[in-house]
Amino acid sequence: MAYLALYRKFRPQTFSDVKGQDHIVRTLENQIKTDRIGHAYLFTGTRGTGKTTIAKIFAKAVNCKHIQEDGDPCNECDSCRAITEGRSMDVLELDAASNNSVENIRDIIDSMAYPPSDGRYKVYIIDEVHMLSNNAFNALLKSLEEPPEYVIFILATTEVNKIPQTILSRCQRYEFHRISIETISARIKELCAKENVEIDDKAVHYVAKAADGSMRDALSLLDECIAFYSGQTLTYDNVLSVLGAVDTAIFSRLLRDVMHGNTLDALKVVDDVLIEGRELTQFANDFDWYLRNLLLVKNGETDEEVLGMSSDNMKALMEEAEEIDSEVIIRYIRIVSNLADSLKYSGQKRVLTEIAVIKLCNPAMESDTGSLADRIGKIENAISSGELQMVSGAAGSGGAGFSPSAQAQSSAIPSKKKLPAALPEDIEELMNNWDKFKSTMPTAFKGYLGHSTVTLDDDGTLLIVFDAKDDKADMAYNMLNQNDNRERLQNQLNAVTNKNIKFSLELNETGLKNTDIHEDLLAKFSAEHGVKISVEDF
Repeated sequence: MAYLALYRKFRPQTFSDVKGQDHIVRTLENQIKTDRIGHAYLFTGTRGTGKTTIAKIFAKAVNCKHIQEDGDPCNECDSCRAITEGRSMDVLELDAASNNSVENIRDIIDSMAYPPSDGRYKVYIIDEVHMLSNNAFNALLKSLEEPPEYVIFILATTEVNKIPQTILSRCQRYEFHRISIETISARIKELCAKENVEIDDKAVHYVAKAADGSMRDALSLLDECIAFYSGQTLTYDNVLSVLGAVDTAIFSRLLRDVMHGNTLDALKVVDDVLIEGRELTQFANDFDWYLRNLLLVKNGETDEEVLGMSSDNMKALMEEAEEIDSEVIIRYIRIVSNLADSLKYSGQKRVLTEIAVIKLCNPAMESDTGSLADRIGKIENAISSGELQMVSGAAGSGGAGFSPSAQAQSSAIPSKKKLPAALPEDIEELMNNWDKFKSTMPTAFKGYLGHSTVTLDDDGTLLIVFDAKDDKADMAYNMLNQNDNRERLQNQLNAVTNKNIKFSLELNETGLKNTDIHEDLLAKFSAEHGVKISVEDF
């Protein structure tokens, strides 16, 4: 016999087997026990929550020859067995996704003229009913309102908003809830025991969480893991490997890089995830969940069961929560949620993911309230750490002035007055103190400029050169070439020299060392202006 998937093999056959939908089960059982059965039902809810399963159990129960006291079907009479095996003439299932025309509904209407052949009722189960055409809905209306007394309609849908109001008003509506992680976890453990599969608790919890409230998805994921590690214990790492997921520690590392504006390091995390063969859509969904937990912790939630985290991960999350504001977390969640939605339909998943990470690290790229709070927070952190000091005066009026006071004012708000143009000796001093200048920059800019060298053009322009053959240098060049970042770099150069520095960003595509490109220019400039210029390769 062919292998039967777990979700089919262990599909509930009685109301008491159904997990996570107690509010619906109790109502339907009471209707059966009191013989107050309706003629039209609408089951709505996300995928894998039991809509079709309960519809079939209900169809068995209303036709069962030996109904149990609690309203469950006996599963032993001819009617129950025929329905279970899918050969009953009294229960018709229609998949509206592929049978959505008016002709399909007319076939149902024609068959309603004949009474049930074996049980009390003819039950019509129409799955994905929202896929019916307008004409099909119109054909169904009258029969749905006044069917023969032996006919019951059960409509199931995941998108109730697409169903006409005229249909909704003729049905008893039942909302199927997402199944909790605890309920799914208990079911997984139960089925693994029956299948003689060893699985650790951490792996069970991750599968249950990844199912996102769908019991069917959980069992499908479990099936996949069992098949891959047949005969072995299912560990947490094994499950991560099969499902293309990443460990929580990766999210902590990414979050800390984002919080500190380390764009290149954050992009390296994405690169590592891809090298390990992980799936970016799953990565985005899991990071979104991690940020959700961070927001809950920030607002006082510390229950490990609610958060679904271990004690060690919980400790790290609490430390991170102390360093970040709720508004900033909400901004992160918005960006990552949009990324997760976009990845579902994109063929350029890496590009979209890297753009989202760059946005996370650079709140200046956005103008919403969360981004503003993030930008202010970064300024406050820089001030408190000494990286950024707000001063009102300039450091001298002559040269570049790389005294401690000049460096302290490097991130100050630039003066509105017009600055004099930089002289050759100003450029020379700036180049000789390039390392000191980089140390005055925000963390992200230090990283960008760390992949550059500086030299002079013959017109006195400071050239900041990046190697095109170095991926990190190429990325740093592109980041600094953004308008906002160029302006910040210009302001920083002006602030430390108290002069207007003319600079240009260049990408070296020659394959030569950056310092070799402009040797002739340097010699010519030195001869014309009588200044000694030395260039170091940083």
